[in-house]
Amino acid sequence: MTSKVLVIEGMTCAACAKTVERVTKKLSGVVEANVNLATEKLSISFNDGELTIKTIQEAVEKAGYKALTQSVSKVFNIRGMTCAACARTVERVTKKLSGVDEANVNLATEKLNITFDPDLLTTAIIKAAVTKAGYKVVENTDEKDLAGKKQDEINALRNRFVFSAIFALPLLLVAMVPMILESLGVNLPGFLNTMRYPKQFALIQFLMCTPVMIIGRRYYIVGFRNLVKFSPNMDSLIAIGTSAAYLYSFYGVYQIFFNGNVDYELYFEGAAVILALITLGKYMEAVSKGKTSEAIKKLIGLAPKQASVIRSGVEILVPIDEVEVGDIVAVRPGEKFPVDGIVIEGLTAVDESMLTGESIPVEKKIGDTVIGASINKNGSVRYRATRVGKDTALAQIIKLVENAQGSKAPIARLADIISGYFVPVVIVLALIGAGAWFFSGETGAFSVTILISVLVIACPCALGLATPTAIMVGTGKGAQYGVLIKSGVALETAHKIGVVVLDKTGTITEGKPKVTDIILMEQAGKHGESSADDVSISVYSSGGHNSLLQLAASGEKGSEHPLGEAIVRAAEEHGLPLFPTEQFEAIPGRGIQTVIQGSSVLLGNEKLMIEKNISLTDAAAKAEQLAAEGKTPMFVAVDGALGGIIAVADTVKETSAEAVERLHRLGVQVAMITGDNKRTAAAIAKQVRIDTVLAEVLPEDKAAEIKKLQKNGKKTAMVGDGINDAPALAQADVGMAIGSGTDVAMESADIVLMKSDLRDVATAIELSRKTIVNIKQNLFWAFAYNTLGIPVAMGALYLFGGPLLNPVIAALAMSFSSVSVLSNALRLRGFKPSKL
Repeated sequence: MTSKVLVIEGMTCAACAKTVERVTKKLSGVVEANVNLATEKLSISFNDGELTIKTIQEAVEKAGYKALTQSVSKVFNIRGMTCAACARTVERVTKKLSGVDEANVNLATEKLNITFDPDLLTTAIIKAAVTKAGYKVVENTDEKDLAGKKQDEINALRNRFVFSAIFALPLLLVAMVPMILESLGVNLPGFLNTMRYPKQFALIQFLMCTPVMIIGRRYYIVGFRNLVKFSPNMDSLIAIGTSAAYLYSFYGVYQIFFNGNVDYELYFEGAAVILALITLGKYMEAVSKGKTSEAIKKLIGLAPKQASVIRSGVEILVPIDEVEVGDIVAVRPGEKFPVDGIVIEGLTAVDESMLTGESIPVEKKIGDTVIGASINKNGSVRYRATRVGKDTALAQIIKLVENAQGSKAPIARLADIISGYFVPVVIVLALIGAGAWFFSGETGAFSVTILISVLVIACPCALGLATPTAIMVGTGKGAQYGVLIKSGVALETAHKIGVVVLDKTGTITEGKPKVTDIILMEQAGKHGESSADDVSISVYSSGGHNSLLQLAASGEKGSEHPLGEAIVRAAEEHGLPLFPTEQFEAIPGRGIQTVIQGSSVLLGNEKLMIEKNISLTDAAAKAEQLAAEGKTPMFVAVDGALGGIIAVADTVKETSAEAVERLHRLGVQVAMITGDNKRTAAAIAKQVRIDTVLAEVLPEDKAAEIKKLQKNGKKTAMVGDGINDAPALAQADVGMAIGSGTDVAMESADIVLMKSDLRDVATAIELSRKTIVNIKQNLFWAFAYNTLGIPVAMGALYLFGGPLLNPVIAALAMSFSSVSVLSNALRLRGFKPSKL
């Protein structure tokens, strides 16, 4: 029997916990299952032979929640990878380790993202496995140090190319110019005449090629080592190809010196130029890779290095790492806010464009939140630090973007599978091609040419870089526009979205409703109305002297519901004192029931009144009128009799209509989900041209409504900002959280919209579509290049009377194939969201 603790995401109440318990207890092999709502954990005991963790997770997910193992995720920097085959090898050896849930290697970032059970596996074992496979692991490397080391690698590649070219270019001229001139009938000077001085000519080529081989020795060390370990990579192809050329030519030197065979062909220039060109390609590839991660570099560069902190009444300058939560920080005009915090003194405007993409400065006053790395424009302020170090918004954004760039999209699976077999297949094809031509009667030199060309032209790099480079640029570009895409899966899925479901409150609307109307069932003996701006003490049928607003606000005191908060706010604005409550009960999706000064008070929607047998005959018509105006009527009943109606309205955001129109232009249907009554919901929907309205939906039923939409076969996105949106965000194919929303909603979402602007939903979908198109272009080029290049190298054109591919041209083509893929991915840096 196995006991396991799983973390459950998406639970909001005891009913959720009970649901998770019920579905897991039904599974065959489960001995015991208990859910703790407070810790959000499922403790489950089961028989190994009958059940797996994956089955449990699927059952919980089917119920509308997520079950996660208590695994830890770590990122390791991997050194020594040169192509997709290397990345595949690292993935394979780590996935074999006991306790590993997931392992993904990103060739573009050279990082291993691994999730594992710390009870079964240690980082030391992971490092040992990767090291045994022939690669080096670097853990917890500072990003700045990492950037410095990558620059050192780029410089090293550049130097290797320069020194290789110093020997390879003259060698190419020495080898090729005499052949060209001889073919043109030009009389050659004695020292260039290969027939008169064959030994000197061969010796010069040997002496000029050997230094290039020494400079490029890394290809041989890594290539042959991986070949011996039965995990060949691109270096193995280069090592075999150039070694074959060098050894064949060395044998030719022997023939010329000792057997007088002056007709023997030499390939020294081919080996040297191939190494030089491949090193040039690697250099250009490294430079291009650096450009794909510019978004991260810019984000890291935003953080200021120092902060002015008030300690013991004195302002001192300290390193950013020494700022602590609770410190008072002083910021002058033009300076950056070092960390996140709350303004306690001063008034200013803050430029947050580098984090949210919003160019207009935001006014900040006492009590407002400021984000670290944003720029103080025009006023000196002091603020209290609330988040420092890795907890700041900037640090979290960097982490999200890094995680996304390190993840894989499903579209990469085919390339991953092929890259695992690519290099061994190429070696076999090279041997088959060379052998076939040799046994068909061609010379050994011809067969060697085929062997070298096939080995050199094959490019697993293009396959390995096609997807991650586009994802890196796409997610980085999204961050610049305030759209944080958490994973490659989310980025890919977003381009298929057919329906976007928008939560009403705080998403379509401002989320800060206010009281607009107060209707009394009896006021001084007759029906009457008063506006929120003219609230006065009214007389109820019960004979009390408290106003309807005062009574309702007393009941809603401490409420976290936006409508309740609006009522309390209205009472406070009019200076109405609030009464203590007794026996308070919140009824989800209905309202509240409480006792105030001995009277039983009900405050809620029509469903609550009907369930409690409160007659609405006199108020029904007025409630319908208010609902038709887009207002939410809330009924107030005292001691079993209707006292009146308080109408609350939440104004629509200025950008909501434009956001819906942009989605329509993308061919996406838009639905609105809300707990409001149908009339109120319909009025809001009409203002912004919503296609489908899902009204009177209880918080716990939102995920079920998403499921219904998914059954129609369309990919569904959910956009929300509240705690009660978390299950629906998790259930949707893509969950999008408004940046101003709760941490729970943002955790449950796949995409975070930092500007709290609905227009960014369309931006996310557009960016996804552009990125997927780019990935498909990259994959097409990578597959097409290898599919066409390898047969040509094997002599397919020559077979039909065409030319034979020169190994140098093959090397040139291979070097620029991966660079072309990277260049195509970098085109995404020009992405701009469309506007109406």
